[in-house]
Amino acid sequence: MRRMDRSLGGRPSSVTAGALFWAMLVVFPARVVAQTDAVVENDHAAAERIDEIFAAWDDDASPGCAVGVDRFGERVLERAYGMADLEHGIANTPATIFEGGSVSKQFTAAAVVLLVLDGVLSLDDDVRLWVPELPDYGRTITLHHLMTHTSGLRDWGSVASISGWGREERSHRHDDVLDVLSRQSALNFEPGHEYSYSNSGYNLLAVVVSRASGMPFATFSKERIFEPLGMKDTQWRDDYRRIVPGRSTAYERIAGGWEINRPIEYVHGNGGILTTVRDLGVWNAALTDGRLAGERFLELMHRRGALNDGSEIVYAGGLRHGELGGVRSVTHTGSTAGYRAFLGRYPEQGLSVAMLCNASNVPTGGTGNRIAAAYLGSALRRADPPSFAALSESYDLTPYAGLYRESVTGEPPRLALREGVLLADDTPLLPLSETEFEVGTSGERYLFDRVGDSVAGFRVERWQSTELRYERVESWSPSAEALAALEGKYHSDDAETTFVVRARDGALELWQRPDDTRVVEPVYPDAFEGRGIIVRFRRDGTGRATELSLSLGRVYDMRFTRVASSP
Repeated sequence: MRRMDRSLGGRPSSVTAGALFWAMLVVFPARVVAQTDAVVENDHAAAERIDEIFAAWDDDASPGCAVGVDRFGERVLERAYGMADLEHGIANTPATIFEGGSVSKQFTAAAVVLLVLDGVLSLDDDVRLWVPELPDYGRTITLHHLMTHTSGLRDWGSVASISGWGREERSHRHDDVLDVLSRQSALNFEPGHEYSYSNSGYNLLAVVVSRASGMPFATFSKERIFEPLGMKDTQWRDDYRRIVPGRSTAYERIAGGWEINRPIEYVHGNGGILTTVRDLGVWNAALTDGRLAGERFLELMHRRGALNDGSEIVYAGGLRHGELGGVRSVTHTGSTAGYRAFLGRYPEQGLSVAMLCNASNVPTGGTGNRIAAAYLGSALRRADPPSFAALSESYDLTPYAGLYRESVTGEPPRLALREGVLLADDTPLLPLSETEFEVGTSGERYLFDRVGDSVAGFRVERWQSTELRYERVESWSPSAEALAALEGKYHSDDAETTFVVRARDGALELWQRPDDTRVVEPVYPDAFEGRGIIVRFRRDGTGRATELSLSLGRVYDMRFTRVASSP
């Protein structure tokens, strides 16, 4: 058993508890629940539960995790599981340094906010004021758009993967990020139209901080954030080759064991924070009591993004507002190469949870929530899941089943009936009326266009977008001649790559240099999908296919122009 342990219990003094009350009240105007002796007594049982959660990684043949839990600023648990280095037999400890993945984004947001407080930046600044390399799309993209993933910018890493040189195949630098983004001829959507997670925004913010402050982003972070807070084991992975004493190696789970999978890139700001669970506990405290830069800093860090229709989203400055069992939370997860991370605060309970792992098969949000639940205990509201079958019995759900299409990305959700329940792919839909359904228990809703026994489509109400519409389409089984007519070369300047399209056995192959082939299957007329991509062909007035449209996760509708009639 490789667990490294430090479990503590305690109760804050009245002065500390009072200070924390007023600090948290600035950001979360709700009653802070006082810590009781019963809560402290529960900490031992909670620690045993944490051991159960990480039992699968508590082995000298497995990488693992470190966990830190604080209550009202006092550490109540500090444990580590598994190995930091399998080759040299070094165990993880609470002081082991891991990479935090996208937990990094809140530190980048903090650097921007500090420069806002200095009067150097404004969250309303047009990003092109600081990064003129970006194209002018005719719409202002603000720094706050970048912070809240509402800019519409394509994710540069997704574009790089389309080109054949993804983030694990090449050692990208910020110059590469700027080069990729400077070539993009279109946005995914108008700035402020929707929320779409994009690392591009946070890489650009790191560049903005460097240019606005006149010093490297890593240096600014060290001088203005890490050193003032005493985060002595925290730094940016701005050079992945640098020797970092105490750093764990990251591993990918493969058949029969593990293989090394550590980031090989210089880009940072979107990810790349090297830190410990101890330092993350300090950071969470700073985001609670304002010790770094006061109440205004806290307000700007926690300010949610807003869409063009005025609605607020749950994402703020690298922080996600939410709840766990009715308990208010502020969290973020992280995943880079084989590293996994979770950082969460539950302000009304004074609880802070930090998890860092070097094992790729640790679920981030799910595991972090399980840790928090062990300490939140009776504060959680536990509700039985609805009986979808029973609540669906009084509805005729047959007209809703079928294939649909979203016009921008081409996404083809399939609605099907299974044991009396309507499913969107594999997610159950709960009928509230003949036209309104709830997605699982998420609060997201599908609003159907139904007239009699006919359903033409639906729109989705969710916090991520102002409007998302789907129309019904028919499935497609093209003939060999129809597939052959799509063969040819298609080129994109945005991705700097060419696809050679070939028809094979009722499907299409997309080949690109040096020797990568994607197989896509027909879905609806002129549309194909496979390996996480959606491919659509666009035709001219004569009916000839002249363009290939590619959607891949965080890239919508990238156009490839046909440059030859046959491969």
